[in-house]
Amino acid sequence: MGLLPRRYAPRCGRLGATMTENEKPRLADEMEKMEYEPLLPVEKKLIGWSIALGVVLLGILTWVSYTYFPAP
Repeated sequence: MGLLPRRYAPRCGRLGATMTENEKPRLADEMEKMEYEPLLPVEKKLIGWSIALGVVLLGILTWVSYTYFPAP
C-alpha cells in the first residue's frame, strides 16, 4: 500500500470511521476555531530551561569530542 499514490490507495475505513471527504474536518478550519491562549509563566520557564539545558549539553558534548577524540 505504500507504493500506491494516495488517490489510488484502497478506501478502507480506519477504526470504523464512515465520514465522507466533505464531512472530515480540515486542519486549517480547526485551527481557525481555536482561541488564542498565551503561554503560562511556568511554560515559559520550562521552555527557557529546556533551551539552556540543550545548549549546555551541546557544549559539553563538543568539549568531550574535542578532548577525547581529537581529529588527526
